[in-house]
Amino acid sequence: MRLPKAGTIEIAPSVLSADFARLADEIRQIESAGVSIVHLDVMDGHFVPNITIGPPVIAKLRKCTELIFDTHLMISDPAQYAERFIEAGADHITFHIEAADEPEKLIDRLHDLGVTAGICLNPDTPTEAIRSVAPLCDMVLVMTVHPGFGAQKFMLEAAKKIIQVREIVGPDIRIEVDGGIDSKTAPIVVSYGADTLVAGNAIFAKTDRIAAINAIRQACS
Repeated sequence: MRLPKAGTIEIAPSVLSADFARLADEIRQIESAGVSIVHLDVMDGHFVPNITIGPPVIAKLRKCTELIFDTHLMISDPAQYAERFIEAGADHITFHIEAADEPEKLIDRLHDLGVTAGICLNPDTPTEAIRSVAPLCDMVLVMTVHPGFGAQKFMLEAAKKIIQVREIVGPDIRIEVDGGIDSKTAPIVVSYGADTLVAGNAIFAKTDRIAAINAIRQACS
């Protein structure tokens, strides 16, 4: 599966906020809401102060759905582990500019391995850090919280970097935003130029996941 072409508003529910005891069921619920992407947060306890899932979990989930696996590597050495996640079923790999010694080389490698590639920058990282590499990507991820935990407060100043990123990459590369996205903040980031919205707590903390997804959609329309 490939990322949709840039421009369409896509909601990417983050399973970081889902019930890990029933992940397959949680994914089926969001799939029934018509999303095409699910966001998989991979944390190593080193680059960020939390540990989540690895390739074995992704391989099991791959058997349950055909959704695009948007795999966000919040890990210290993405070049070492990226191929394992692709083998497990990842369709897209995003890694952090703060963790990559040779980002251009890794993007080329990801493309050679048949997946789309993305670069991510943390709230404290200036947009200039990705200027040369962002146009090589299929998607750029702007963090609007500090990575590592869900249910954090949306950072407006970090979100404003979306405007600069859109100027750098033009209209044909997707811009994803992750952190504090809900029906109130989604229209803000869309107005800045984002088209891929990662939402965790705003979806999985609600009893009706489908209604929660539709609320974000309607807020952006």
